[in-house]
Amino acid sequence: MERNLDFDTVVDRKNTNCLKYDFAVERGMPEDVLPLWVADMDFKTSSYVQDALNRQIEHGIFGYSESKDEYFEAVSGWMKRHHNWEVSKDWLVKTPGVVFALAMAVQAFTDPGDKVLIQLPVYYPFSGVIRGNGRVIVSNTLVYGDDNRYHIDFDDFEKKIVDENIKLFFLCSPHNPVGRVWTKEELIQLGDICYKHHVIVVSDEIHADFAFKGKHQVFANLKKEYEEITITCTAPSKTFNLAGLQVSNVFIANPKLRKAFCKQIDIAGYSQLNVIGLVACEAAYRHGDEWYEAMLRYVKSNIDFTRKYVEENLPGVTMAEHEGTYLVWLDFRDTGLDVEQLEHMIVHEAKLWLDSGKIFGDSGKGFQRINVACPRVVLEEALSRIKSCLK
Repeated sequence: MERNLDFDTVVDRKNTNCLKYDFAVERGMPEDVLPLWVADMDFKTSSYVQDALNRQIEHGIFGYSESKDEYFEAVSGWMKRHHNWEVSKDWLVKTPGVVFALAMAVQAFTDPGDKVLIQLPVYYPFSGVIRGNGRVIVSNTLVYGDDNRYHIDFDDFEKKIVDENIKLFFLCSPHNPVGRVWTKEELIQLGDICYKHHVIVVSDEIHADFAFKGKHQVFANLKKEYEEITITCTAPSKTFNLAGLQVSNVFIANPKLRKAFCKQIDIAGYSQLNVIGLVACEAAYRHGDEWYEAMLRYVKSNIDFTRKYVEENLPGVTMAEHEGTYLVWLDFRDTGLDVEQLEHMIVHEAKLWLDSGKIFGDSGKGFQRINVACPRVVLEEALSRIKSCLK
């Protein structure tokens, strides 16, 4: 029976070498900030995962390890149950994280000086691995509509691909930080353009299990043609709060692309994942459904609470229409504060550590990303601090 279904109790994460809570000063923040920035949850993971890890630890030996058929069955079973996606075992490449996979893709499928297409404002490591590997960022910047939703400029998307000789596109689906769950029609429009122009798509679907409006569509599963051009990045890390265990499951159906990707991993000197991560992933995907469904309901209630609180208590602030992820995108541009004033208010007056919109690209300036996967009392405290400052 699942034991870890209490999401209201605050778990003290301080003094556990926790990036979220223990490194404020090292990251240039005041020591007493309340952190709702990095994308991990303040909830204990499924008790089935804890139990599986305890059994492994009691064994006492942590040598080189690999996964067997049971691991793939757990992963593929989750994909089938939750996303109606049938994956083949030979498609699977395991990596120590999605960002690592992004970097491997940049190295495998582009040359130094090549341009890589992204859709700003987007998860900032996208930009980091492109620039860091000597490639050039090209943005098909998302358009923020009057409906408080972000939209894709498809004409610009295709024009950038042609004009900039794009070989590789990073898709963020669901989109972090703007919270879009792309529709089937939107993804097909993107996919047809990419297929037409021979663009390889790296689809970061790490937040796939958090679709609150609409339905997450696995990009590679929409058309057989897309399967041939796509590297699909998945992980249990967001869904089950396992980021520190560093395990991601990357699916590449095209043997030629898979071979090039794996060659890059070999060159990087990486081989097996850590045994703890493998054990946790298998247990989560095999036994974690009850915990997942309960957590999802709790996070959705926090999202609804945030929307109502913003509308009633935060003048000049708008919450972008939220469809997916547990990261809420708040627009402060009508408060009259410029980017630096907003930053000062959030950090030094409200004493909050959020993710400033500017780190997601210029189009994110004036926004703040807040992680609502925390006990309600913590979320309420954070929002009340913003309310006090705005008054």
